[in-house]
Amino acid sequence: MSTATARACANIALVKYWGKRDAEQNLPAAGSLSLTLGALVTETTVTFDPRLSTDELVLDGAVAGPAETARTSGFLDLIRAEAKLATRARVTSTNDFPTASGLASSASGFAALAVAASTAAGLVTSPRQLSILARRGSGSAARSVYGGFVRMHAGHATDGSDCYAEPMTSSLTEGVRMVIAIVGGGAPKTHGSRDAMDHTAKTSPLYQAWLELVPHDLAAAEGALSSGDLVALGTIAEANALAMHASAIAARPAVIYWQPTTLALLAEVRALRARGKAAWATMDAGPHVKVLTSTGDAEAVAAALRPIASEVIVSAPGGPVSVST
Repeated sequence: MSTATARACANIALVKYWGKRDAEQNLPAAGSLSLTLGALVTETTVTFDPRLSTDELVLDGAVAGPAETARTSGFLDLIRAEAKLATRARVTSTNDFPTASGLASSASGFAALAVAASTAAGLVTSPRQLSILARRGSGSAARSVYGGFVRMHAGHATDGSDCYAEPMTSSLTEGVRMVIAIVGGGAPKTHGSRDAMDHTAKTSPLYQAWLELVPHDLAAAEGALSSGDLVALGTIAEANALAMHASAIAARPAVIYWQPTTLALLAEVRALRARGKAAWATMDAGPHVKVLTSTGDAEAVAAALRPIASEVIVSAPGGPVSVST
């Protein structure tokens, strides 16, 4: 038997990717830029055991269903093929935050799985190779291989060899916080991200405009990181998130993740800004609101959101994936 355990942090995209140019290779239709969050962690242990006849997956203490197990097994097949290994694996994974609710558990989950399984299989891989591998499980997982601010390249190659993430250096990294306002107790979301983005791409009259917007937002966000301008970065992040959700809401039928509490949180973020606080909202495929803020304003932002949300988490930037054997 060979075992390895990896820990990876979820990440929240400040400039989103929404839609794929190749579903089989899991290639995003546009690039993205994210912040890795130290407060949202997945720990995954992979054991290749010759006594197993099938792969096994235990997620958050419960045996996973057939669909989740099949997705994990398919991902492990990529590693087995590279390592010339036939042995089945036992995978145990735990999230210290709600799973499948719009808090990027698939990002941290597949980043941790990629690193733990590769290590247990005896593969020696570079961070870029791990990013490409993690992307095959979940597009956003490519970013969770790294800490801090991370840029994802959509690439052009059909084999995905130029579709990977890389870390970005910025003076903002130490001074930012993300306040995560959880809506509805973190219950699983009603629309899975993969199906929702595919439906949006096929039916939304606003989708093409969304794709044309992303490169401009990426350039502006990279400029804000380079100059250390939190106001500019937050302004871009909030506008980009609203544009992504607008494209989904315009799909036919509409994909609507927001709940009444979501709208109340967004209103409070605007009110916080009007009172001079650093606060800009972003949202992924779920009802939760994440607020980009500064270290100095994080507690004030959290205090304002606690009466509205079911739970509030304040997170510093997270580090890169780590592994032990």
